[in-house]
Amino acid sequence: MTPVTPSIAGRSVHELPTPFAVLDDAALEHNLATMAAWCREHGVELQPHGKTTMAPALFRRQLAAGATGITAATPAQVRVMREHGVPSVQLANELAQPGEAAWVAGEVAGGGFGFRCWVDSPDGVEILQAAAAAGGAVVDVLLEVGSPGGRSGTRTKADRDAVRSAIDRAPNVRLTGVAGYEGSVAGDRTAPSLAAVRSYLETLRAAGEEVAGDVDGALVLSAGGSMFYDVVADVLTGGGARVIVRSGCYVTHDSGMFHRNSPLDGPDAPARLRAALTVWGTVVSAPELGRAFLDVGRRDASFDQGLPIPLAVLPRGSAEVVPLDGAEVTALNDQHAFVALPDGTALAVGDRVQLGISHPCTTFDKWRRIPLAGPDGVVTDVVETWF
Repeated sequence: MTPVTPSIAGRSVHELPTPFAVLDDAALEHNLATMAAWCREHGVELQPHGKTTMAPALFRRQLAAGATGITAATPAQVRVMREHGVPSVQLANELAQPGEAAWVAGEVAGGGFGFRCWVDSPDGVEILQAAAAAGGAVVDVLLEVGSPGGRSGTRTKADRDAVRSAIDRAPNVRLTGVAGYEGSVAGDRTAPSLAAVRSYLETLRAAGEEVAGDVDGALVLSAGGSMFYDVVADVLTGGGARVIVRSGCYVTHDSGMFHRNSPLDGPDAPARLRAALTVWGTVVSAPELGRAFLDVGRRDASFDQGLPIPLAVLPRGSAEVVPLDGAEVTALNDQHAFVALPDGTALAVGDRVQLGISHPCTTFDKWRRIPLAGPDGVVTDVVETWF
C-alpha cells in the first residue's frame, strides 16, 4: 500500500470531498478468503485478472491469499506487474509486438519470472521464436481456443494443428496447454447461456487432449472469467490437468452485473461475495419533485454494463447512513447523475448518496488513488492504480 497522505489519514470517508470511490477493507478480505476457499474446494488454481484493478497492493493481497500468479491483458500490464514483483504472469493474449516480445524474453532469460502467453496463429509463434532465440529464453505458451463469431482464438482443429506445427518448428517456444475465454460465448446465467458455455468448455477440454502429447509435465487448462468459473471447474477438472481460473472481479464484486451472475452470489451460492467498491456523490440539485442530481458522472463510475445503483443516503447534518430504496440512476453526464426517486422519497441539496457499481473494471480505471476504509468508515490506507 502507498503511505496515506496526511489530508486523508484517519478521516471518515464522509468528510472526503465528493465524488470519490472507496474500498471496504472488510469486504475485500472476505472476498479474498471466500474465493481462495472455493478454489481449494474445487481443485483449481487462481491467477486473477489484474486488469480489473491494476492495483499492485491488491495483487499482493491476492497472492498472499493463495493466487499462483496474476493475469494480464497487455504487455504494458505485464511490465507493471513485473515492476511490482509479481512472480508469475499469464498474458491472456497473443504477444504480437516484437519489441515487447523481446523484453519478455529478456525477463524470462534473467530468471525468477514465470511467464506464459497465448498463441492462436503461426505468425504469433514466429514473433515469439524470433524474440526468444535472440534473448536465449524459452517462452511458455497456451494454445488459445476460440469459437466461430467469438473473440480471438483458433476456430477449428485444423487451425490448432497449424499452430502446433509452428510450435514444433520453434525450439524457443514451449507448449504447456490450452486456454480460452468462455465469457465471449455468453453474458448471463440463463439455461441457454450455461449450455453454450459448457459446450465451449468441452471443446477446450478436447483441445487439451489433442495437445497433451506435446506437453512435458502437467497439461495446463486455463479458462474462467468472473461469471462461469463454476462451470469451468465442473468441465475441466478430473482429468489430471492443472486447471487455472482467471476471475478478476471477485476481489471487489459489484452491485450489478456480477451481483446478478456470479457463482458466489444469489440464494443458492455456497458463500456470498460482498460489494467492496462503491462511489459516493453529493446532491447538487433537486429542482423537481422526484428528481435529484449528483456530482457523479461518467468520469467517476462505470456505465458500460449498467448504470450505478443508489444504495444509501447520508442526509446533510446527519451521522447515520440509511438505505435509499427504490431510487434509480436513469442517466449519466460527464459529471452528473440523474436520479429518479419513488413517491414519498426526497433528496435534499447536500445529502450524500452511496452508489453501487456494475462492472468494477471500468470504475477502477477512473481513479488513481482509492481510499481504503475500515469497518468504522475511517480511512486506513490508499490503494494506487497503475493504468
